[in-house]
Amino acid sequence: MNPIDQYPQLDALFADAIARLDHAVRDRNAVMHAPVVVTADGDARIMVLRAADADLAALRFHTDGRSPKVATIAADARLTVLAYDPAARVQLRIAGTARVESAGPVADAAWAAASPLSRRCYLAEAGPGAVLDTAGSALPPDVRNHRPTLAQSEAGRGHFAVIMLRAERLDWLQLGRDGGTRAQFVRATDGWQGAWIAP
Repeated sequence: MNPIDQYPQLDALFADAIARLDHAVRDRNAVMHAPVVVTADGDARIMVLRAADADLAALRFHTDGRSPKVATIAADARLTVLAYDPAARVQLRIAGTARVESAGPVADAAWAAASPLSRRCYLAEAGPGAVLDTAGSALPPDVRNHRPTLAQSEAGRGHFAVIMLRAERLDWLQLGRDGGTRAQFVRATDGWQGAWIAP
């Protein structure tokens, strides 16, 4: 099907992007569940998308507060998210400004909702990127190979943080034999403004 036939209106493309992100948050098997997140220094990593509101004012990711990306975001808040659906051949690029919260209601609620297994990585004795004496995990031996209890997992709270991205630009691209379809949306004072652009 020609993408123009499937998505005749710009607002339908924006709604499609929101629906894909919502599905990615709810379904851990969704193809966009773990997009590529790129900080302003060009460093890229896969991260799990934990929440995305309908206006893209708050996309949430979880991170270890000791991670180098936390300092990078503090120095330059620009962040880009890249997600791709290979079956539909749809690519989303979302750019905006991020902030890291390690305390407060958003971080507290995210921590409270996380399972003990999800919390386990924050129990690591060394932060991400730290040099280790030997290969392997930085997790303590008592939780390395099993799920911690809820009480055990609480020790990781001090290392837990959330990254909140406020999207300022959304680029929607569908590849196709006819050359594809692409639209770009920019946040304006009165909402999102979209335009068709060349793929």
